[in-house]
Amino acid sequence: MMSTLKKRIDSFRFAFKGLADLFISQPNARIHGVAAIVAVTLGAILGLSKIEWCLIVISIFGVVAAEAFNTALEYLTDLVSPEYHLLAGKTKDVAAAGVLLTAMGAFIIGIIIFTPKILSFF
Repeated sequence: MMSTLKKRIDSFRFAFKGLADLFISQPNARIHGVAAIVAVTLGAILGLSKIEWCLIVISIFGVVAAEAFNTALEYLTDLVSPEYHLLAGKTKDVAAAGVLLTAMGAFIIGIIIFTPKILSFF
């Protein structure tokens, strides 16, 4: 029983270690973090509905998760292919495209939610 509990605690510890590495090592993750802070602050000021908050939270966590998957693939690709290889480059490009698509979706959701609320002040 204790070893199972220790394994679960360790798995969370490793996950938080990975999250710290993500934000320390990846400039784009920090940009996404700033964007998340802006979105949450703006949402608090503008008084989002529960559904709007859900969309914002899903968007934020989706983008950060995509960035984490991209970073993991980059690390793995660098491990297995230290020298340049066409397929290694394609792997990194496609993983980066996944982050871009997720971020674009989050941006569009932000526009849909925030634009009418901001325009109502004018």
